[in-house]
Amino acid sequence: MSEPVLPLGGASYSGLVTVSEHGPIGQVTFRGDLSSEAVKAAIKDVTGRDVPGLREVSGDGDTCVIWMSPDELLLICGYAEAGGLVDALTEKLAGEHVLAVNVSDARAAFRLKGKHVREVLGKLAPVDLDPAVFTPGMVRRTRLAQVAAGFWLLDQETAQVFCFRSVSEYMFNLLKTVSDPQSAVGYYSA
Repeated sequence: MSEPVLPLGGASYSGLVTVSEHGPIGQVTFRGDLSSEAVKAAIKDVTGRDVPGLREVSGDGDTCVIWMSPDELLLICGYAEAGGLVDALTEKLAGEHVLAVNVSDARAAFRLKGKHVREVLGKLAPVDLDPAVFTPGMVRRTRLAQVAAGFWLLDQETAQVFCFRSVSEYMFNLLKTVSDPQSAVGYYSA
């Protein structure tokens, strides 16, 4: 197996938050009936994580199961583990109407770290980021400016953002721009 190549070579920027290209990470798209006991059991057995509820993340930033839609999950794991997850799910759910695909090289991921993380995301996403409303372990699929993306909070000062690899440079530059120290709004950091 060849070594993975990050879209931006591990780029990072420090401003209101530190923006770092994260990776390489394993990503598996799973589609199926998420209420099925067979699906729940297979996901738990293969990942060690429960099927998350609506707009939730089950697990931590490096190994987790993310709710993507009523019939879709994104499994995050080590890059080298993604193919094995697909094989294990395919075997355990033989005969079930499901899909598991290794999409590790299709998306880019960024980690945002700092006390202004909500403010930075709030400049881009039409999401209520009030700490009482959007808490760690919740995920949003949305748009960040003109790009389809998703993000979740790992803790109060750390977010993970994902987008398609083809727009990774645009996303990084966008995150840098809204993280510029002179663009502080001060809304969430009070």
